[in-house]
This record gives sequence, C-alpha cells and structure tokens, in this order.
Amino acid sequence: MADKSLNEIRKTFLKYFEKNGHTIVDSSNLVPNNDPTLMFANSGMVQFKNVFTGLEKRDYKRATTSQKCVRAGGKHNDLENVGYTPRHHTFFEMLGNFSFGDYFKERAIELAWNLITKDFGLDKNKLYFTVFNEDDEAFDLWKKISGFGEDRIIRIPTSDNFWSMGETGPCGPCSEIFYDHGDHLQGDLPGTKDQDGDRYIEIWNLVFMQYEQVTKDKRIDLPKPSVDTGMGLERIAALLQGTHDNYETDHFQKIIGSISEAVKVKPNKERLNITSLEDFEQAACDLKKK
Repeated sequence: MADKSLNEIRKTFLKYFEKNGHTIVDSSNLVPNNDPTLMFANSGMVQFKNVFTGLEKRDYKRATTSQKCVRAGGKHNDLENVGYTPRHHTFFEMLGNFSFGDYFKERAIELAWNLITKDFGLDKNKLYFTVFNEDDEAFDLWKKISGFGEDRIIRIPTSDNFWSMGETGPCGPCSEIFYDHGDHLQGDLPGTKDQDGDRYIEIWNLVFMQYEQVTKDKRIDLPKPSVDTGMGLERIAALLQGTHDNYETDHFQKIIGSISEAVKVKPNKERLNITSLEDFEQAACDLKKK
C-alpha cells in the first residue's frame, strides 16, 4: 500500500471492519457531549463511554471510526512531545474498532493481525507485540495467531499496558503493536530504557475493556468484556508511505506546501535542537543571518 494516500488508508481501515460486521460511525465532536471530565476527545472510545459502562444502548454491537482527537493536557498529554519527535501531534485522527460485549481478545487480535499483514501488507519480521504482564491469555493468543515466539511478544508490568481514558471510566489491560523502522534510527524495544526512540514505533493499541474505574480506589467489572482499539492514522500513513516521519506524508506535505507558497519561504527540514535559553538565542541569531 506504499502508493496509498492518507485518505485511502483511512478508507481501507473502515471498509475492512465494515466487511467484518462493524458499523461505520462518524467522528464525534472534539468537545465531548457526554463527558464533563474531559475538555477534548482524546481517543476513539470517548463517544462510546456510556455504551461500555452499560448506561447507553445502541443498535449495533460492533463499530469502527476515525475519531478526531486533541491531546494537549490531562492524562493523555502529547503536547510536550510535539516538535521533538516526528510522530506526535496535538490534533490527530485515531482509527479504531470497538466491540460492545460481542467479541473479545481472540477475535480482536485476529482482526488486527489480518489487517496489518494482509490488507496493509506489513512485513511480519518487523512487528513486535506487548501485553500486560499478568495477561497470559493475550500472550498465548499472539503466539497462536502470529506464530511468534517470546522474543517478539513482550510482557510489560507497568501502566503502559493497562489503559484508562482518565481518572475514572472504562479501563483494562492492553496489547500494543510496534513496528521496527530499522537500525539506522535510535531507540530500543518497548520495556527498555531507550524505548522512546524513533526505531520501534507503536502503531496500534488493542484495549481489552474489562473494568470501570469508579473512583481512585474503586474498580468494578464492566457488564460485558469489550474491545476498544486505537491506531494513529498519521503514523500508519507514514509507515505505509515509506517513512518514519509523519510530516513527510502526503497529508502534511500538502499543508506544508501551501504554507510555503503563501509565505514565499521554502520548507526547511532541519530541526532545531533547543534545550536551553542559550540555544534559543543562538538559533534566533542564525535565522537572522539567513
């Protein structure tokens, strides 16, 4: 799919899940209508929060969306990473598939595996998976479905693999899918001290919604175990278009090109490494000279 545009990749994702019995649901508003605890929608599951907890019923048990999200504060805050990595944004789209008490871990993993290896055609040898340390079921399912050994399925004992939308609400163990962009980039496998580099990038998070966090100290079982997944559209577009840099995708290049034309300044791909006031002042002087 290397020649596919971001719009075509979004369509492929949604149509794949529609073909597998999911209803395509429009993105909800950026400002949630049903959740006073959030300023902005920060994931695809926000509009389905009351469905997961059993407070709301819909006429479908499976859904798929491309949700517009903002992460600029709160529990999921990407603001401090924007500009420092080629993969973080304040505003982005999150692709997702959801099961409301219908299928659970095995079908979720099977659907994800088939999409990324068949429809998207990703190289299996570049894929790694993480599971919550205590989730033996997810670990065994990845071994069964992918055929990978323990060196490619990594147990993570921290909250990185236990997802929640905020201080309260639906939550559960999760399994993340990583792609190795190559040893020409810095970074190491998830779970290591150098995991935040550009080499091994998370492209999809499968959340197995089993609980509701009622208060800080109280967690109860959900009425029915469910599935919530999230894949950054810009990240998978970068991968499928042959780059690790989201800003090099067709989507961003059109925006950058339009700005460049409007201000009559050519884009400069060099990144300023500014870590102090002195660095900032030097960078400003360098720009003036240009």
